[in-house]
Amino acid sequence: MIRILLAEDEPAMRTYLARALENAGYEVVAVDRGTAALPWLQGERFDLLLSDIVMPEMDGIELAQRCAEISPHTKVMFITGFAAVTLKASREAPQARVLSKPFHLRDLVMEVQRVFGQPTQASI
Repeated sequence: MIRILLAEDEPAMRTYLARALENAGYEVVAVDRGTAALPWLQGERFDLLLSDIVMPEMDGIELAQRCAEISPHTKVMFITGFAAVTLKASREAPQARVLSKPFHLRDLVMEVQRVFGQPTQASI
């Protein structure tokens, strides 16, 4: 089973995204900030880090950079509601995909399926 580490500081969005991904068949560990994600990356294997970019304590870009050091096999996808931040993310983590808010849960699931080369069929 594909394991996803979700870092999202907004509680409602975190719950919403985790539930959608779990319903699509993924195993999800959800945390509320980048600094909370680091111990998970150090102690367990994840196939995907799905991170908001703008978060307190450690932003998603720094988290992705740390992830690349700790767990280089883990793919990265960003979610953000800020267009300017999207440009920065593309520049600093060019291998990462960026999904801009607002998006439909179907789009998120389809994007995750694409990352892993799975047939894209929305199950939402």
